[in-house]
Amino acid sequence: MAQLTCEHLTLGYNSRIIIEDLNFSINKGNYLCIIGENGSGKTTLMKTLLHLHKPISGRIITGDGLLPDEIGYLPQQTQVQKDFPASVREIVLSGCQSRCGRRPFYTKEEKLLAAENMEKMGITEFAKRCYRELSGGQQQRVLLARALCATQKMLLLDEPVSGLDPIVTEEMYRLIQQLNKDGITIIMISHDIQAAMKYASHILHIGDEVFFGKKDDFRQKVPLTGRIKFL
Repeated sequence: MAQLTCEHLTLGYNSRIIIEDLNFSINKGNYLCIIGENGSGKTTLMKTLLHLHKPISGRIITGDGLLPDEIGYLPQQTQVQKDFPASVREIVLSGCQSRCGRRPFYTKEEKLLAAENMEKMGITEFAKRCYRELSGGQQQRVLLARALCATQKMLLLDEPVSGLDPIVTEEMYRLIQQLNKDGITIIMISHDIQAAMKYASHILHIGDEVFFGKKDDFRQKVPLTGRIKFL
């Protein structure tokens, strides 16, 4: 059974349709890149998958052991968020909040999970540092560690390398690739076609033309449409 399925999904705002009758499914361990022009609805789709927006019609089904609250999320950062005055450890630990329910404290197991994810992201040495003092790449590692505290099954990433220099961008892509190799399903919005074709297993292109399938099938389809250029 698929880990996540979208059936006849129609999205929009105030009755204005952005995406209509979208159908696709993701299996455990897939690496999906969502691409398309600005305004095509990529972020709206991602927020709908997270149940932050309601679809106009259609439905989203989770399966293969994935619960709706077991999806980690790394959103695009605003300037206010970049200046957040909390320690790295506090931010990573906050990824465990969905586990806490009404409990006003973190358990020993949750603290251990946060420590393990900081180690995995190579940010243990920054645990006591203020988040806003870190570089952009370091901040993204913190947010990725936070997302991993929420799930070990599926991560949704909205332009995770936006604003990063080329070296840090490649490091971030390698980290995400390793998480995927470790068994975590990745769904990532990207404007980087080259990176999508290098790392992804599947492509979802939304816009005037919609495509969902394996990246090799997308590569063959692109020259026929003439709509997307590879750099």
